[in-house]
Amino acid sequence: QVQLVESGGGLVQPGGPLRLSCAASGSIFQINAMDWYRQAPGKQRELVAVITSGGSTNYAASVKGRFTISRDNAKNTVYLEMNSLKPEDTAVYYCNARVINRQLITGDYWGQGTQVTVSS
Repeated sequence: QVQLVESGGGLVQPGGPLRLSCAASGSIFQINAMDWYRQAPGKQRELVAVITSGGSTNYAASVKGRFTISRDNAKNTVYLEMNSLKPEDTAVYYCNARVINRQLITGDYWGQGTQVTVSS
């Protein structure tokens, strides 16, 4: 089995920074793309940022220039550095990883989510 555990959420004032982490553990042979999604109350889950195993990144238009996704392959961890936060960034943030396990079976795994609240 593979587990993803997120950390780093919390309450932050508008304009402030926050850094999320997501660590993968378990029966891992290789991790391909790692993503961050978010879901605000009453809204659908949306893709925020993607990073491939080679380090290529892509961002939602709403966060481009403010958020940075990165990963540490040695630690099986993905990060989301968020700057200039706005109240509309308030949501539960989820990480997702496409993992090839030690039985060489590919699957998508999700973290439990971490709440980010941007408010004064």
